[in-house]
Amino acid sequence: MARATILTEIHGRVGMIRLNRPAQLNALNDELMDALGTALLDFDANTEIGAILITGSDKAFAAGADIAVMANWSYMDVYQRGFITRNWETIRQVRKPVIAAVAGYAMGGGCELALACDIIIAAESAQFALPEIKLAMLPGAGGTQRLPRAIGKAKAMDMCLSARMLSAQEADRYGLVSRVVPDAELPAAALKVATQIAGYSLPALMAIKEAVNRAHESSLSEGILFERRELHARFASEDAHEGMHAFLDKRKPVFQHR
Repeated sequence: MARATILTEIHGRVGMIRLNRPAQLNALNDELMDALGTALLDFDANTEIGAILITGSDKAFAAGADIAVMANWSYMDVYQRGFITRNWETIRQVRKPVIAAVAGYAMGGGCELALACDIIIAAESAQFALPEIKLAMLPGAGGTQRLPRAIGKAKAMDMCLSARMLSAQEADRYGLVSRVVPDAELPAAALKVATQIAGYSLPALMAIKEAVNRAHESSLSEGILFERRELHARFASEDAHEGMHAFLDKRKPVFQHR
């Protein structure tokens, strides 16, 4: 029986997806990316889920795309199949917060998958690189676009052109990751963050995610306008009124995610 390329679990309001190709250090192929996309959309549609957590193994979050599969592809192969566009970009459709818990290697496509998440929690063993230049290729799953937005043009150029590898500590200093924790604490720490986030009002979480993402893709004046409209919309939310009244009453709010 074939091994499942991903494993899924539910912890309260957190949907967890574990990449599961250990012999290939979780190298990303079409089968895995199809399964990942399906799991992401299923959790996104599940009203009982408030946040999604993606993780790998102790050795590797994902070591990159599966080169053994790609080596003999032609231009027409990738163009007609919509390589990357067809399934790697599914994560962009997800409206709920997505958290990456990264230990070990996050190389090439693995680094790009982490970059596509909203928060990256890195173990001290985590290593990040975009080494496609070594194969006369280039980062093509968003790496040349998301990395400069995360760490700036100069450092992104360095990583892309020289295949420079960043340690977890360097990635933290550069703003690539959200926080760094000891390896032994990564599973619990990531789940704790995801659980905390999932406990907040889901419509508010979705609005914040959309507004922050808009900051990368529009001018400041357009971003401010979008933010203001999202803020005004909160006053139509039952959860926002519950949150404000709970604050005034000095009690914990009970959100209905409406």
